[in-house]
Amino acid sequence: MRLLAWALRLCELSGQGAPGRPVSARVCLGLRISKGPRERCWASIRAVGTRSDLPSHPCVATRIMRPDDANVAGNVHGGTILKMIEEAGAIISTRHCNSQNGERCVAALARVERTDFLSPMCIGEVAHVSAEITYTSKHSVEVQVNVMSENILTGTKKLTNKATLWYVPLSLKNVDKVLEVPPVVYSRQEQEEEGRKRYEAQKLERMETKWRNGDIVQPALNPEPNTVSYSQSSLIHLVGPSDCTLHGFVHGGVTMKLMDEVAGIVAARHCKTNIVTASVDAINFHDKIRKAVAASDLESPLLCHHHLWAHDLHEQ
Repeated sequence: MRLLAWALRLCELSGQGAPGRPVSARVCLGLRISKGPRERCWASIRAVGTRSDLPSHPCVATRIMRPDDANVAGNVHGGTILKMIEEAGAIISTRHCNSQNGERCVAALARVERTDFLSPMCIGEVAHVSAEITYTSKHSVEVQVNVMSENILTGTKKLTNKATLWYVPLSLKNVDKVLEVPPVVYSRQEQEEEGRKRYEAQKLERMETKWRNGDIVQPALNPEPNTVSYSQSSLIHLVGPSDCTLHGFVHGGVTMKLMDEVAGIVAARHCKTNIVTASVDAINFHDKIRKAVAASDLESPLLCHHHLWAHDLHEQ
């Protein structure tokens, strides 16, 4: 037991036994079967305690769908699924960006590629969200996320979503500082080349949309039914701590969930029936949304509100 305590202490001092990451039972097993000098035990512990193997394994999140996740018909909101997708991507990209010694960071969502909702998910089904890193550039991470729904009564599983997300690591000390991303090892040379092409394509489109001015349709008084003005909706959300990252800025998944909610209101108001999210075009995140500050520090109410507008584009 003294040897075990000594070994675990060495792991902690060397930075291999990171907080929140258990050393694993294999450490004890390694100590029991090692019959050589202490250096052999130490090598065994280091091999188990290191975090370099984490990026090669997908991040999997699972939870059951509750009534507050769905609409009146029992279909899970698209925004709820988008939020789960972003959370899984943020976990694996943040984990990878902190896999080497250096300045600590949190991965922030920069872009989501077009996402199709292949099959609806219902209350009582279990969502399995798996994320894996498919490409890294100097300052960004590409994450592929798949969502499976499981009927726990019959065991039936089906693919509901596939999404590609891009993250950038932001320093915990300086939110405006983008850190370098540790490289990943590709099994085939073609994977890196294909990933570089995807990176260049999304970078070009992102720069094009950064300077594009969006047109906001101003609300009209007493609009006619089935017109753009009639279906237009506005959503104001007070940003709280539960919506934010360690930096104090809103998670990309929270923003997408709000976007889906206001878009759903527009669609339901226009169609006057139950609606579900079918597809989401590429979304680029160009600026950060700060959480609400204390009343004594509040200069303008606009600082702590996220204002979303939506209208029926098909009517234009």
